[in-house]
Amino acid sequence: MAIENCTVFTDFILLGLSGRRDVQQGLFVLFLLVYGITVIANLGMILLISMDPRLHTPMYYFLSNLSFCDVCYSSTISPKMLVDFLCEQKRIPYNLCVVQMFFFGAFAAVECVMLSVMAYDRYVAICNPLLYTVTMSRRMCIRLVATAYTAGFIDMAIFTSCTFPLSFCNSNIINHFFCDIPPLLALSASDTTTSEIALTVSCSCVVGSSVITVLLSYSYIITTILRMTSAEGRHKAFSTCASHLTAVAIFYGTLLFMYFRPNSSYSMDTDKMASVFYTVIIPMLNPLIYSLRNKDVKGALKKKSLSLN
Repeated sequence: MAIENCTVFTDFILLGLSGRRDVQQGLFVLFLLVYGITVIANLGMILLISMDPRLHTPMYYFLSNLSFCDVCYSSTISPKMLVDFLCEQKRIPYNLCVVQMFFFGAFAAVECVMLSVMAYDRYVAICNPLLYTVTMSRRMCIRLVATAYTAGFIDMAIFTSCTFPLSFCNSNIINHFFCDIPPLLALSASDTTTSEIALTVSCSCVVGSSVITVLLSYSYIITTILRMTSAEGRHKAFSTCASHLTAVAIFYGTLLFMYFRPNSSYSMDTDKMASVFYTVIIPMLNPLIYSLRNKDVKGALKKKSLSLN
């Protein structure tokens, strides 16, 4: 069918995670619980950091921004997904699909950069402790966070501008539970070469530079820790990085699996399951990881609970 003669759709239909009504009702309860924990845990982390003076340090400033990103990019997906579990027709208007893909991708990219900023913060704290307060000044912290947001939003603006001028006229059925990049490109009736190149370049710039920053930071950190003569010093230094390393491994591991695996191994069912993990589960896990493995956060929580009692 010639593109100029095809029907232009004004909305898309999302197939979702399952077509079975009984399964959808169970998934609604499960994901409503997960989303509730995500919002409460991340907003609670932001509130705790803002209220406890002991947590007014660069590391926790970055952590509060990470929690903000988790709430934002989870909230671009979960509310619509929850509504769709209760609806027969899972429709999403074209314009809302554009907005959903843009903000989800932008905040995911911001989180990616933010994790690398946090790795750099740990590098300075462990490898150059005497210069830490000078290097990680308030002005520098604000600049690093601003850079993360700027990079994420510019990156997604470029890709969105390359994707939605494409023609979506052969079908408006998206085999997914939200407007993600791979199923939209697969649905297009136009040549997607430019969009695929834009996706590869943008992901390589943001994800690639972030991964390199994390790897370089932790290579220096590990080298410095191994040179420490005190076992207690090594344990203390490593414990300050454990939570961040866990969050980095989960987030980057899922992201690399999603967007950098060979096309021959692509499976929509596998893609949807992986998408559930990084759109719904990871935003819930991050505050739990940092609260359960961090002595300062646990101490602040204990102090706050005692004051309330």
